[in-house]
Amino acid sequence: MVVTEVPKLASAVEYFFKMGVEGKRFRPTVLLLMATALNIQIPQQTSNVIGDATLIELRERQQRVAEIMEMIHVASLLHDDVLDNSETRRGIGSLNIVMGNKLSVLAGDFLLSRACVALASLNNNEVVSIISAVLEHLVTGEIMQLTTTSDQRCSMEYYMEKTYYKTASLISNSCKAIALLAGQSTQVSTLAFEYGKNLGLAFQLIDDVLDFTGTSTSLGKGSLSDIHQGIVTAPILFAIEEFPQLHEIVSRGLENPADIELALEYLGKSRGIQRTIELAKNHAVLASAAIDSFPESSDEDVLRSRRALVDLTHIVITRTK
Repeated sequence: MVVTEVPKLASAVEYFFKMGVEGKRFRPTVLLLMATALNIQIPQQTSNVIGDATLIELRERQQRVAEIMEMIHVASLLHDDVLDNSETRRGIGSLNIVMGNKLSVLAGDFLLSRACVALASLNNNEVVSIISAVLEHLVTGEIMQLTTTSDQRCSMEYYMEKTYYKTASLISNSCKAIALLAGQSTQVSTLAFEYGKNLGLAFQLIDDVLDFTGTSTSLGKGSLSDIHQGIVTAPILFAIEEFPQLHEIVSRGLENPADIELALEYLGKSRGIQRTIELAKNHAVLASAAIDSFPESSDEDVLRSRRALVDLTHIVITRTK
């Protein structure tokens, strides 16, 4: 799906799909498990949604959603690294450093164009609309981060909204798309959405913790990268609640190294890290509850996939990289 006849573009597009730097494949794993978890007792009246597709054909279409989402995700990484002037990604030099900003941006654009072509081939207007919203959300979240005011920088509500747009929307809406392709009801599709949303939020909250507690080796990027870019995340926001004097320091934008050191000092004295982990656990519980609310099934493959989806909620909050 990402093949191109232009050698240099091919190298750029395939940069983060190569063996060893392909990432965790977290999102495709979730989506393929969700597909099996929901491919049950498809009502006859929904045949107009999936046409005369056999279960194999349905699986292929759901797999295509996973491929589309991974292309969108990698494209967003390529664009983000240019915007953030990042030097590393997944333990190697970021594409913008290795091949330059222009090629990195164009490679991201190419992936998005291929994702759109694959999306259109699904021939499902509701799914096209949902995935199109994901692209809008990614841009919205990035703009929210770039244009944060001093008050918004210290707002947990603003942070969570931005986090949904930048991270959780991708997986929540793709889980919903998987359910819709299977002809599931609005109620079940909403449960799939809620699973993805809460799993995505939990994932990002732990990511924010690891930026303070991890190392560049384990994370594949420089630790403390967010705060050095002036990006305020949940641990600092919780620290502000304990130490109001930190509000003024953070509202200045964290452009001064001395302010960063002060913020880290206050964070160390606070329960910011612990409270962020607790919040992530709360979202993991909500994600698990959504799976438990799925329609009953006696199919072992379905039940195995559902158990795996619940297991992922635990893995997300206990991971170290």
